[in-house]
Amino acid sequence: MPSSSRPESAPSQAGPPDTGDDGLVKVRDAAEHNLRHVDVDVPRDRVVAFTGVSGSGKSSLAFATLYAEAQQRYLESVAPYARRLIDQGSAPKVGSITGLPPAVALRQQHGGGSTRSTVGTVSRVSNVLRMLYSRAGTYPAGRTPEDLAGTFPRDAAPLDSDSFSPNTAAGACPACSGLGRLHTVDESKLVGDDSLSIREGAIAAWPGAWQGKNYRDILAELGIDVDAPFRTLPAERREWLLTTDEQPTVTVHPVREAHRVARSYQGTYMSPRRWVSHTFATSKAAHLRAKAASFMTEELCPACHGKRLKPEALEVTVAGQDIAYATSLPLAQLSAFLEAARDHPDTLALPAERRQAGHALVAGLQDQLGTLTDLGLGYLATARTTSTLSGGELQRLHLATQLRSGLFGVLYVLDEPSAGLHASDTELLLTALRRLRGSGNSVFVVEHNAQVLAAADWIVDMGPGAGRHGGRVLHNGPARELHQARDSVTAWYLSPDAPPAPGPEEPRKPREWLRLRGVTGNNLRGLDADFPLGTLTAVTGVSGSGKSTLVRRALAETVRERLHDDGGGQAARSAAEGADEEEDGVPAWAENRVTVRSSAGLEHVGRLVVVDQKPIGRTPRSNLATYTGLFDSVRKLYAAQPTARELGYTASRFSFNVPQGRCPHCLGDGVVSVELLFLPTETSPCPVCLGARYNPGTLMVRHRGRTIADVLAMSVEEAQEFLHDVRPAARVLNLLADIGLGYLTLGQSATTLSGGEAQRIKLVSELHRAPRGHSLYLLDEPTSGLHPADVDLLVGHLQRLVDDGNTVVVAEHDLRTVAAADWVVDLGPGAGDDGGRIVAQGRPEDVAREGGTATADHLARYLGGRSGGR
Repeated sequence: MPSSSRPESAPSQAGPPDTGDDGLVKVRDAAEHNLRHVDVDVPRDRVVAFTGVSGSGKSSLAFATLYAEAQQRYLESVAPYARRLIDQGSAPKVGSITGLPPAVALRQQHGGGSTRSTVGTVSRVSNVLRMLYSRAGTYPAGRTPEDLAGTFPRDAAPLDSDSFSPNTAAGACPACSGLGRLHTVDESKLVGDDSLSIREGAIAAWPGAWQGKNYRDILAELGIDVDAPFRTLPAERREWLLTTDEQPTVTVHPVREAHRVARSYQGTYMSPRRWVSHTFATSKAAHLRAKAASFMTEELCPACHGKRLKPEALEVTVAGQDIAYATSLPLAQLSAFLEAARDHPDTLALPAERRQAGHALVAGLQDQLGTLTDLGLGYLATARTTSTLSGGELQRLHLATQLRSGLFGVLYVLDEPSAGLHASDTELLLTALRRLRGSGNSVFVVEHNAQVLAAADWIVDMGPGAGRHGGRVLHNGPARELHQARDSVTAWYLSPDAPPAPGPEEPRKPREWLRLRGVTGNNLRGLDADFPLGTLTAVTGVSGSGKSTLVRRALAETVRERLHDDGGGQAARSAAEGADEEEDGVPAWAENRVTVRSSAGLEHVGRLVVVDQKPIGRTPRSNLATYTGLFDSVRKLYAAQPTARELGYTASRFSFNVPQGRCPHCLGDGVVSVELLFLPTETSPCPVCLGARYNPGTLMVRHRGRTIADVLAMSVEEAQEFLHDVRPAARVLNLLADIGLGYLTLGQSATTLSGGEAQRIKLVSELHRAPRGHSLYLLDEPTSGLHPADVDLLVGHLQRLVDDGNTVVVAEHDLRTVAAADWVVDLGPGAGDDGGRIVAQGRPEDVAREGGTATADHLARYLGGRSGGR
């Protein structure tokens, strides 16, 4: 069907009265990113799936064009003064769009969020729950609203709802500021090696670079011997310099160095203990907070015992339980608790007015909880922090809010809502999407999942390839007609003739076994798990069954600890760098510890690599080229050019982070933000370097007629040809192309990459390293958000890792990947407290044949419906 043709008629859906509108969103001349001046008509009041291989242009059409245009039109109605306070982004490159309703975007979010952002705050369950305790809670004798009628307004309770929030001054425990834990400096860790002198680095808990040298110079000015072994200093002096809260200021006379001028300055001393406390409490830099956290210990707050609230709030109960108990319950259990609370003696003893308020609040809460449970989130506790949720879980929390909003005539644009969902959970998602459609809304989803595509009313398939090879509409019509689309990779993979994911003819036999005994943490209670070495193992189960706890916490931490203890810690640390989750820079071990009673087989593992979907950089300056290290060889290449040698340029000159080489106007960003009075902040290419990032002196150096700025603007495919003879860069570029990332540009900001792209880039950064013995690769849902064609590329690389003598363990939902594994460990049977057990394990065919679990049943249908075999 031509991309601009009118959709065929379909059964009527709830919607506005007929006003002559043809019910279409008409896009003309869309040229955002790689879109090739696309014209397309998409029906409203339908579930429309935008699909295609990664980089084909589906997000460019759905988000960067349709949603961006809807947002721009809304902002045009906002007062100019208010508009300048909103981050608007730039207008999309499109000729015209007609028939576009108001739009709401629900995007994937990976990680992030503070410890104070929870399931309850995002879903707004906490708001109503706090009001319930305030208005209909049972207060201690003498503190009821009736007792205090002369002190408080007649219709108010002694404590308002803010008093039950750990995020407000009225409710937060003063001892721990509402965090539930106290972090204290461990003075035994402040000194790394007391046989060294202070100048040699005896004090580990100080910042590096100039600031650490500054503190050492100040101590020397104060008369402390910084060249003597630290242990030889008098005990009193050691105690003072490590722990004092004094901050003496002295004149520092730095030692003159031959190549630089050294001037005296006023320096203020900060002890290691004070530096750790100050940095942990105030620094916004995640790496500095993480370093400070490594010199601290954490414990439950002795005042609130981890409940985060003031004593007076915890004295108020509903059905005999305080609010901390209620927020600790999984949402499904919280619903049962509230139902029982209706007829609890404490509730029945309340005055009629307060009892009536309680019933109304419980009814509202039950409605909210029912929506969340219907989306498969009943296993989440209200108090669980959002930084521990997957992108799919967080998106479903926001979706639940929209389901209850009752909005009509809205366009919802969702970014891969099935990402991270088990096949059984996807059915719940589809029900929610149909509810939105049935309420008179339009639902546009960017998707790869076969279940979602099959259930969609309409499909817009982009392609045929990625980047410059994509950007065209291959199919725009009913889902059932997708198979007619020529050149459509999606249609081919959804056909019965699609091959299975790459794998060996027969499942590999384990060489050895890695065994964990007594795994306890989250919903795992004394679990025993065995992982075959020299194989590809898929850990499966419904969302919330315990997969990530077993793989990313128990297995990863046990292996990492063994490698460190055996002296192989340097290799383990470099391989696992950044693998631990962080909350505001605090490592994952600071909360919800996972313990393993015993383990065996760890001696067979020589290296650990943990690859997750967290962003590869926190700032726009981080990009594909810098993260993978290929830019180092590019800078060396340009420093070796004759012009660079004549000018005396070194490789550092070609870094856009160094003042000598970067553009002085945009400081190497390539763009500038312009603040206009009463107008929005505009971001535009730097007027000096025109987006090149570098100054004219640096851009004088060329290789094959191209500047280093030109290299950053190349796609991976283009750079493959240009840098084919630069071996370190060529190896990385070839791996990126082989894993399906040939469409990305080298200078693309890390903050714009999807979770799936970030995970594959991390994997490539490990694959190009020289082999170092038997490695254990742990991946968390590596196929999340990938087209089946991209899944095959990724699985092919994982299979080659195993063929090279390594072990790969993936926590996974994708049935193609699970079927290609050698071994399956299935957790369940349900989520949360209903999960945390191994319900099936063995070869994929054996697990499917045995049946009886959600994974086994869906796997059996997949294996029975595909043609061919391994």
